[in-house]
Amino acid sequence: MEKFRKLNLSEPFLQTIKGMHFQIPSEIQEKTIPLTLEGKDVIAGSATGSGKTLAFGACIVETLVVGNGLQSLILTPTRELAEQVAESLQAFSMHKKLKIIAVYGGVGIEPQIKNLKDADVVVGTPGRILDHMQRYTINLSKIKILVLDEADRMLDMGFLEDVEKIIEKVPKNRQTLLFSATISSEVSIIAQRHMKNPIEVSAETHVDPTKLKQIFYDVDSGIKFSVLVHLLKEEKSDLVLVFCNTRNNADFVTKNLRLNDIDAKVIHGGLSQNRRSDVLEDFHQGHVTVLVCTDVAARGLDIKGVSHVYNYDVPSTSKDYIHRIGRTARAGKEGKAIAIIAQRDYENFQNVLKDDTIKIERQELPYIPRAVMQIDRNNRKGGFKTGGRGFRERSGRGNYAGRGERESKERGFGDRKGFGNSRGRDNFRRRERRY
Repeated sequence: MEKFRKLNLSEPFLQTIKGMHFQIPSEIQEKTIPLTLEGKDVIAGSATGSGKTLAFGACIVETLVVGNGLQSLILTPTRELAEQVAESLQAFSMHKKLKIIAVYGGVGIEPQIKNLKDADVVVGTPGRILDHMQRYTINLSKIKILVLDEADRMLDMGFLEDVEKIIEKVPKNRQTLLFSATISSEVSIIAQRHMKNPIEVSAETHVDPTKLKQIFYDVDSGIKFSVLVHLLKEEKSDLVLVFCNTRNNADFVTKNLRLNDIDAKVIHGGLSQNRRSDVLEDFHQGHVTVLVCTDVAARGLDIKGVSHVYNYDVPSTSKDYIHRIGRTARAGKEGKAIAIIAQRDYENFQNVLKDDTIKIERQELPYIPRAVMQIDRNNRKGGFKTGGRGFRERSGRGNYAGRGERESKERGFGDRKGFGNSRGRDNFRRRERRY
């Protein structure tokens, strides 16, 4: 604990985090805690999982006085992150007994109104905070510390106007802490408008690139799902995240994984808050080992122990791809990121590969047995058009390594550098199967 002690933290706080098994501060904690305790405005560049909650939580817990009204507001982009941050702050303040509540949509507002009356710290999403402001059920006049957590994600989600409306109602004589994985132009604008001589710090990504193996399989559209099933059954894994671009695909993949005896659960924005919380708890506890998700889980949530990340659908930008694979290869552990590329993914995958820092290798497939699939006739986005309720995926003769290599050459991307060759891609599109 000596390194934590050198950050000018109080002895009660040190004993609290020692009991939570903190031993050595992370890079972002070491850089930001002394500055925040001095009352400085800070812009911190750090990824999810780098220890940023303790980085700004230390200042909040050490500075605030219990019972003096609402003194700190933390804005987060998602409900799950709000809940997670509130739980962490409550644990950090165990010795002080600060009242910390999470405020977000999707749940009843009346209990929140009741709890807001004597809260010391509020962690909330912009939409629900504005709702309380309009109802006059939240008092921001005593805010001393304002935290913008995952600022780039909040702005990406269209919360810029909401965030600025909230900031305008917070006292100007305050401390502002901004944490963001990337410092975009919009994030810079927020900082220029609403921060006082901020000090910028950054931490290296928490993912160890030497521990992360990135591969992709180029497959026929007809066996895409079968490949996922095969890999999930054959790869030795702990906790697994499978990313899809839409809710419909996430539901489709989850339902059919279960048909193939793979215990999977799904999480996306279409689920109720209680359901999302229950699913995450099951995943955290290891009761379920495969979590199928949209990007709601890619940012903000500190999910530990993920050994494999599958991109069943490829995201449209390298930024989103990096955030997804950043869920694994943490804290010195090895991780694997696997992309399953079919015809519909080519354009997105080409966009991802524009980032030269992404090192991803093509792998050849062994023989893939056909997986059982069931299609909702009213929702065909996840699979193929068919009149049957249950069937085996239409793969023709399965997939062999030699066949995969031959087709890759036909399409014009025999290796990473050649991927996206327009002639090969266009030739393949002419032969495209109905999907």
